[in-house]
Amino acid sequence: MNWMEIALKEAKKSYNIDEVPVGCVLIKDGKLVSKAHNKKEYKHNVLGHAEIRCIKKAAKRLKTWKLNGTILYVTLEPCDLCDKVIRESRIDSVVYLTKRLSYKKQYNKTQAHKENNEIAEEKYKVLLKQFFDKKRKGTKWITKFFTENIGLIHLRA
Repeated sequence: MNWMEIALKEAKKSYNIDEVPVGCVLIKDGKLVSKAHNKKEYKHNVLGHAEIRCIKKAAKRLKTWKLNGTILYVTLEPCDLCDKVIRESRIDSVVYLTKRLSYKKQYNKTQAHKENNEIAEEKYKVLLKQFFDKKRKGTKWITKFFTENIGLIHLRA
């Protein structure tokens, strides 16, 4: 089966509703798990990217967000947002048809900065530690905290 042909059919669905024509399919063990197309404008939802919608459908169908052993076929190289979601969902590989335009304008002017509130940061680190200690209770995991921007590091005992 040509998975990219199915992704292309999904892209045409986006085109037909005046969306950026992007379509994708997610495959596991040679079988179609999910397919989707862009609906960002149609649904008035910033998360309406084809890749994110496809991943959500797959997670629901497989009853896990951990999509190890899968391949995502997508018509356009994933944007930064989708790339992060793809990596977080542990998809093994991505196959795309066309690269994104390198000269595309960046309209997002959001700036992020680290809050300098040591008391709140320490309280939050304790909360994180309690959460992960609770999750790993009874296992041989060691949770080690580092201060500043390093965060949590998990080492096997």
